[in-house]
Formats: sequence, C-alpha cells, structure tokens
Amino acid sequence: MTGRLRALVESIRTGFWAIPGACVVLAVFLGLALVKVDQRIEGDIAFAFGAGPDGAREVLSAISTSMMTFTGLVFSITIVVLQLTSSQFSPRVLRTFLRDRQTQLSLGVFVATFAYSVTVLRTVRGGDDDQFVPAVATTAGLVLLLLSVGVFVAYIHHIATAIQVSSIIVAIAAETRGAIDRRYPVDGGTGEQPTAHATLPVTSVVTASGSGVVNHMDNAQLVELARRSDVVLSTELRLGAFVPEGGPLVQVHGTTDGDIAKSVRESITLARDRTMRQDVAFGFRQLVDIGEKALSPGINDPTTAVQTLDQLHDLLRRLATRELRSGVYVDTERRARLITPAETFAEYVELALDEIEQYGRDAKQVGDRIEVLLADLIDAARPEHRPLLLHRQAASRAARRRSDAESDA
Repeated sequence: MTGRLRALVESIRTGFWAIPGACVVLAVFLGLALVKVDQRIEGDIAFAFGAGPDGAREVLSAISTSMMTFTGLVFSITIVVLQLTSSQFSPRVLRTFLRDRQTQLSLGVFVATFAYSVTVLRTVRGGDDDQFVPAVATTAGLVLLLLSVGVFVAYIHHIATAIQVSSIIVAIAAETRGAIDRRYPVDGGTGEQPTAHATLPVTSVVTASGSGVVNHMDNAQLVELARRSDVVLSTELRLGAFVPEGGPLVQVHGTTDGDIAKSVRESITLARDRTMRQDVAFGFRQLVDIGEKALSPGINDPTTAVQTLDQLHDLLRRLATRELRSGVYVDTERRARLITPAETFAEYVELALDEIEQYGRDAKQVGDRIEVLLADLIDAARPEHRPLLLHRQAASRAARRRSDAESDA
C-alpha cells in the first residue's frame, strides 16, 4: 500500500464524514427502491400510509424539515463539546470526538432521513389521471423519523457521558493499549537480532517530497526494498516526528543500480496529525497533556491528574513486561536491512512521569500516586528495566524530601 493510499484509508477510517456520507447514499437508494416497490404493487397494503397525495406531501415535508432541525442541533452540540474539550483538556483529544462512531452514526441517521424524505417526496403526484402516492415508501419515512427520535435521545445521553474527563481518559488509554498490543505483542519477537551488522558509509540520502508528521513506517516494505537492492537503510526518524520538505527521510548504505527514492517515500507516510496506529507515544502524550492541564494554576485539579496517572500506570506496566524493539530489522537471511532508533522503556517512563511530576510537585495526591506506581512497576518489570525504575524511585523520593523541607522552611 502506497503512502497516499494509506493516508486516504486512514482519512476514511478516522474522518467525520465517511459514515454520514455512506448513510446518505444508502438512504437515497432505499427511497428509490421502495418507490419502485410501490409502483409494482396494486391495491391497499395493510399498515401502509393511507392518505392522499396532499397528506403524503405534508408528512414527507414535515420529516425533512424536522431532520434539518435535528441535524443543526447535533452540529451545534458537537461544536460546543469540541470547544469545551479543547480549552479544558487538550487540543489533541479532539480526534477522540471526531472519530466517535456514535456521533457519526447519529448525524448519519438524521441526514439520511432527510435525504430519504426528499427522494420520496419528488415522486408524489396528485393529478386525477396520473395520481401516485408511494404508500410503502412514506410509511418507511415515518419509521425512519421514529428511529431518528430514538437516536437523538441516545446521542444526548452519549455526549453527556463522553465529555466527562474519566470517559475521555479511559477512551485514550484503551486506544493506546490497542497500539501497544499491535506494536509490542505479548509473545515477544519484536527484537531483531542480525547475524551481521556492519557499519557502511552513506552513499545517498532520500529526502521528503513534502512536509508532515511521520505517522506510519512500513518496516517490512523497507526491509524487502533494501534486500532487493542489496543495501542497508537507516533513519533517525521516530513515529510522530515532524519532517520539513526536503528533510532527510532515509540514508542509503551501499550502492544500488536503480533509484529507490520513490519506493522509500511510499513506505513512509507523512500526514498533518499524529495517529495511534503505530505511534504508542502519542497516546502517552495525550494523557500527559490532560494531566498537565489539570495541574495548571487556572484549573488546579490534582484528582484529574491522578486519574491520568492511573491509566499511565496500566500502560507502563504493560510495556514493563514486554520486549521492546531494538531498532534493527533483518531479512530472511538474518542480515540487517533497516536500522531505526531503538525504542526504550526509559523513554516511555520519562514521557509519562517527568512533566506531571514537575507540575504536581506541590500536590500530595500526585506524589503519593507516583510512589505507588513506581513500586508496582519495580515488582512487575522485566529484569533489564528494574535499575531504571529503582533510580527513578530514589530520585522521586529525594525530590519530595527537598520539597517538604522547602515548605517547612
């Protein structure tokens, strides 16, 4: 899959427009199909709409008008929620609401009912010689109206629950856990140990054709490309790093007969925003942002910071028990073909705790929660991670003692 195609698929998967657009298309086809059914059926149908052309027009017009009102109300509520979450939590959590399937489905049902009623309305004819009332299609419109009312009530309940800080934190943490499971599976095997890893001179550099954030690297495709060209590829880029136009993407070690720059660019997707498809650190970043905002003087809500630490604790515990990537990827002959920055547990610990610990230095809840978090991680972590955690625990305790001494003075 090329970088552009991958970006398009990601846009469809995470965009706000895909589900409503699909609902509108289905509604139009449903309206046309049910009108055809009405044209083929002769005589009265039980439970079908029984009024004349004027009644059908009034009903369908009322449905289309009410659906536009519902749609406008849903848009208004959604915009208010986006503004609230952006100012109170973090602009980066907006993607959680834009990707919310229930909000997308609610909007899709409303605009689909509107499109359906307009599609059926255009087929109603009231002449004496050529009168046509789509009874089945009009009845289906009434059913869609009742469905829309139920969806609207469910949407109000959902949005009232979704804007709670606990719901936002849990949703981000759940998505991050999925990213961890994909990138660092429980059964291990993420560390690639090559049979030979020679340092070769750089012969060329592949640069970016545009600017953006690295949100996907197809390591398997890059390894296969390097194997076919009999070269070694290396990069200093990490997922989530910004690359300016013309900036270095990949260094090529060794000579190759063909130009591999295009294939390399297709293997690395640059986008406007970070995603959690591969970028585990982005999930940590969102949670830390919420914790920092809660500890700011304007909000001063250490309880919310502790809630973020609860989820960060769970995420760090998962990482502490798994093998992280060495950054060296090999081909089928165990020869190093792709070298990327190694992913270390220390980086995740620093990302999760440094800023919250700094801003929450005067909050007893935060200090106590970090103490419990580190003690549990030390017991659960793999042996290679424990020295880091023990050092971190000692530094945290020393910092708290200094803070207490300054407060007493």
